[in-house]
Amino acid sequence: MDPILDLIPGRARDLGGFAVRRVLPIGHRKTVGPFIFFDHMGPMVLKAGAGMDVRPHPHIGLATVTYLFEGRIQHRDSLGNDLPIEPLAVNWMTAGRGIVHSERSTPEDRLIDQPLHGIQSWVALPATDEECEPSFVHHPAASLPQTEIGGVALRIIAGTAYGLASPVALLSPTFYVHAEMPAGSTLAVPDEYEERAVYPVNGRVRIGGRWVEEGQLAVLAPGAVVILHADAATRLMLLGGAPFPEERHIFWNFVSSRPDRIEQAKQDWQAQRFAAVPGETEFIPLPSP
Repeated sequence: MDPILDLIPGRARDLGGFAVRRVLPIGHRKTVGPFIFFDHMGPMVLKAGAGMDVRPHPHIGLATVTYLFEGRIQHRDSLGNDLPIEPLAVNWMTAGRGIVHSERSTPEDRLIDQPLHGIQSWVALPATDEECEPSFVHHPAASLPQTEIGGVALRIIAGTAYGLASPVALLSPTFYVHAEMPAGSTLAVPDEYEERAVYPVNGRVRIGGRWVEEGQLAVLAPGAVVILHADAATRLMLLGGAPFPEERHIFWNFVSSRPDRIEQAKQDWQAQRFAAVPGETEFIPLPSP
């Protein structure tokens, strides 16, 4: 049996001045476990005098997970949180019934050429928690458990893997791991989760007789024993968890098990009924269908 169920290429998307590779969602596959969105930002350099300016925009029914390898992003949200997102820390924003946030370069970073490289993913919430109170939790890099197996350095971003548990509180079975594989190394993918995927950020890995190249998401067959082989230094993300029994609908930044809830969120954003980000007056308009 081929251990690779699906191989999804990253597709270029322009987010208003900087490009990303979008892997999830795609037409035939919306989710891997609870992960419903996966963007690879960079690596890029934001030139002095410019910077990132993602204006305030809303979310419902999901948690955003920003994880950087390089650079810094200033996070501001409608709960009043205002702090920099820095490399290898976890910033977990649960939208629940609704939250608004912006992502910008700091004034200091705009004065210099600033590298930016990282992953932004969204985790859908269980149907019973889709309308929970919004929240934002920051876990500094030093708080994430780390280990080394056969020369492979592992950081547990969320969930439990390789005998370690992340401090991130979860609402459904989820795992998310950052791995650094040296040339010639191997790594077994955790097999305790029903849905799993592997994403090489740089480099590539062999699974069975197939290579998974940088920027491709390999969705793994349930129950398959998967050993990754790296022929060169490779950074990769492992992710997945338990699927939900209900279908998830997605429009723009809104995720829900109920299409009518997404329609309500559209109306609420158009009417500016979401709470505002303190000190910010700009916003991203609702896109056309």
